[in-house]
Formats: sequence, C-alpha cells, structure tokens
Amino acid sequence: MNRIEERFAKLKAEGRKGFVAYIGAGDPHLEATRQLAIAFDKAGVDVLELGVPFSDPLADGLVNQLAAQRGLDSGTTPPKLLEAIAAIRRESQIPLVLYIYFNLLHRVGVERFIQDAARAGVDGLLVLDLPPEESENYEKLMADAGVCPIYLVAPTTPEDRIALIVPRGHGFIYYISREGVTGMQSKVAVNITEMTARIRQHTSLPIAVGFGVSNPDQARLVAASAEAVVVGSAIVNQIAQHGKDAELVTKVAAFVKSLVDAVKSV
Repeated sequence: MNRIEERFAKLKAEGRKGFVAYIGAGDPHLEATRQLAIAFDKAGVDVLELGVPFSDPLADGLVNQLAAQRGLDSGTTPPKLLEAIAAIRRESQIPLVLYIYFNLLHRVGVERFIQDAARAGVDGLLVLDLPPEESENYEKLMADAGVCPIYLVAPTTPEDRIALIVPRGHGFIYYISREGVTGMQSKVAVNITEMTARIRQHTSLPIAVGFGVSNPDQARLVAASAEAVVVGSAIVNQIAQHGKDAELVTKVAAFVKSLVDAVKSV
C-alpha cells in the first residue's frame, strides 16, 4: 500500500472520516507550498492535493484559475514542484496527490513523468482530462510505480459509466458533488447520499466528496455521507487573501484546522 491507501485503511480501522485539502502549487511561491504542506500535516489533513499550475485549467473556477496563474507567475514548473515535494518528504509523510491536466504529462512523456513523480514522493495522480478509455498503458505505469490513479465521478455520470470508471481507480474515488467547475458554494448539493450509495455498489474504495464545500458546517454535513471531504477553493481563497502576509501559513493552517475538526467530529 502507498501512503493514500495506508491513511484510508487507518481511518477505517479507527472509524474516522478523512479530510482532503487542495491548494495551488507555487501559490504564492513554492516555499509557501512546502510550509503549508507541513502545517497541514500537523493540523490533521489526511491527503493534500497539489494543483499543478497550467495555462488552461478548464475544470476550475475563478478562484483556482487565479491560483494557477499565481503559480505560473512564481515560476512553478512540474520539475520545480517535484523538487519541492522531495523537500516536503524530508519532513512529512502526508499523502500527496497531483491535481493535473494531461498535457503536462504528455509534454514530458507519461512514463517518465510518473516515474519522476513517484521518486519525488507523489502518492497519486488526479488527471482531470484523461478519460479511462483513452488512458492506454497509464494505469499499468501507475501500478508499476506504486502511484494511485484517482478517478472522478460526477452527478451526471450514468450507471454504466460509473461501473466502468470506479474499478480502475486506486486510493479513493473523487465524487464531484456539483456540475460545472470548482468554486465555493453557499449550500452543499442535495443528492450526495444518493450518489455515494450508487458509487459504493461498484467499489469498496473510500469516496471523497468535493466541489463547493466551503466552511466547517458544510464539511461536517458532507462527511456524514462520505469517507472523506475535499475542500479546495475556500482554502485557496484564504491563500489569496493572506498571500503577502508574514503569517500566511499560520492563518491558512488555522482555517484548515477548523475544517479538519468539523470532519473529525462526525
């Protein structure tokens, strides 16, 4: 088992829910990303998703688009990010997932990218725009490297496609609770319990629910229907607000801790 699998096995044994945090890598710079990862580990985050900066983040709303642009502006490239991950690994074993668009893998070469990521300490890849039918030998390369391919299921995913997608995933299944792009919402989706039940008919993997979860009350509500809760835009928005503050890490970590505590209370 890699770190993601180990963490979810531990959570299951303890009867606890997991918390997955998302931030844009290199926002406002890679040293902040390193420090935030270590602070999140101490705050109780179970999995950290790092959004790899990309010029055309089509699955992302404005908050995360701007984070990607700040990452690009800070000079964050995939090789530099992997160096930062290797630095994180010297201080923390927090499970790490790269939230990434396929063009970045294709540019380097899929096999080389996966091997480089594994060596740096990456535990999973969530490739937003890589359908399972077009993944060719991606899953074998991931298995050989010991890296989890994380797949997405949406509210609009039909039953036969859920049955196709989820058996190919490892680590956890990411259920996108809303149609459209990432972003903060005033209310959580109403059909989360129904959809997670449908997904569970096809897999024993833990289900992490994200897109739109913005505050501790929402996180607590979603945790009742899932094995883990994902919060991204709300955390990224905190980074945007405090990006030039000397207390950036402390303030963002305190916000994340409030979300972790809410999820762990379920």
